[in-house]
This record gives sequence, structure tokens and C-alpha cells, in this order.
Amino acid sequence: MLLAFVAQRATPTNLALAAAAPAWVDARILTPERAATVLGTCDAAVGRLDVADSLDGVEDGLWALGTLAAKGVRVLNRAGALLAAHDKLLTARVLEREGLPHPRARMLHPDGPAPPWNGPVVVKPRFGSWGREVALCANEVGFRRHLHELELRPWFRQHGALVQTLVEPVGHDLRVVVAGGVPVGAISRVAAKGEWRTNVSLGGTRVPVDPPAGALTLAVWAAAAAGTELVGVDLLPDGEGGWTVLELNGAVEFTSEYRIDRDPFVAAVSELARVAHEGMPAYAAA
Repeated sequence: MLLAFVAQRATPTNLALAAAAPAWVDARILTPERAATVLGTCDAAVGRLDVADSLDGVEDGLWALGTLAAKGVRVLNRAGALLAAHDKLLTARVLEREGLPHPRARMLHPDGPAPPWNGPVVVKPRFGSWGREVALCANEVGFRRHLHELELRPWFRQHGALVQTLVEPVGHDLRVVVAGGVPVGAISRVAAKGEWRTNVSLGGTRVPVDPPAGALTLAVWAAAAAGTELVGVDLLPDGEGGWTVLELNGAVEFTSEYRIDRDPFVAAVSELARVAHEGMPAYAAA
């Protein structure tokens, strides 16, 4: 079986996933254009398109995932699932629909009235990653000032912004990688000194962790709610012994440090190959 990771870049995670494939799987990294051309009904594809660097949407290639599905290719992380993970408004809606804990979210439209102050809040791009352009507004003065600054952002004029009720930062979070409905990796990310965000791109550090069973179960539910087969689920302690789903990442990057009970790349590809094989017609899976 040819298992293609459909991506715009051969990131370290994509390379490690392809290298970890079992012997019976021919794993490759293909651009959307190439995947749409070469994959057939005996093959499978995993959408690994990320948020665009401009923060105004998803990288080009969702069309290819739709084309592949229409051709009968088994597609994991379909276009709709990637949108549900990358579009934070859709994330909020799918999690709310399934009754999963998530910060209350409101849309801030570029041409609409400013929402009433009900802080503290976090304001972030509707399509965002790496902690970029995420602002903590602790008071109404800072909130109104930030609203004026947003008017200069092209991504804000394109899609607006999301205003979320603040989940009190504790200096660390838990990221769980779910593949094929199975937790295959987890890490605690610790914020840099003086920084409330835990993103490694902002100086955060990864710390190996023995993830609580409740957190793993919640991560699996969140992945299923979005319809994703490979996703990162970011969780924050809720202060009451439980967890809140903060964000989903449809093109999650991870490392060998995420190991739970086996190599996370081997685990992820094994689970993806299992799901892809189970979903194929009998003649293709044979």
C-alpha cells in the first residue's frame, strides 16, 4: 500500500513519519499536486497541510484532498477535518457540539461592533499557529487598544479574530498526539520565563510526561469530534482536577520525546496504516 503524507513541506515530523512506516507500507511525502496525479484506489493519503504563514487560512492543497476522496482514494485528515482543526471558530463549534470542555469563544468581525468586555480574554487569529499574534488582554483598556492594532493585520481583515475566555495559565500544558483514535504521543510544554504561552517557538521547553488517563481519553474524544485521524490536542488543567481542550493542530509537529509506550512515529504510522487498510475495498486491501 502506498501511504502518502500530503504536505507542502518535508518537515522533520513528515520525514520521520515516512521513515517509520512498516515494511508492507510504501510511505512517501507528496505535494498536493503530485498526490492528486499519482494516487489511486489502492492507495491512502494523510492530509498534513498546515496553517499558512500569513495566518489567513490553510496552505494550498485542500482541493487535492477532495479530489483524491472523489477518486476513491482513502483519505485521512480530509479537507473538512483539517478545517475543523485549523479554523479555531470551527474547532470551538465541533467541541461544543460534542459537549467537550473548551473556552467560550466569540467572533470579532473586522466590520462589526466590538464585543462587550467580559475579560480577561485571549484574542487570536481564526487561523493561527506557533503562538503568533495571540494576545492576552487582562483589562478593558488593553483589550480596546488591541482591537485598534488588529485593524492593521491583513489576516484580521480577511477572517476576523477569535475572542476566548481566558483559561488561567499555569506555566505548562499537555499536548497529546492522537493517530487513528489512539494516543501515540504526549509531552508537557513549559513556558519560557516571563512568557505565558507554552509554544516551543516562543522559547518553551518540552518535558517528558506520564499523561493521565483522563487527559488521553479527552484528547481522543476531541480528535473524533473534529473527524481527524492525526492531530495534536493541546490541553490545559482546569483547576478542578480535569482538563480543558485549548486547541487542535491538524499538522502537529512532534519528536521522539513524545514517547508514551513506544516510538511515537512508529506508533502513529502503524495506527494510520491500520485505519487506511480497514477502510479500503476488499480488492484494494488484499
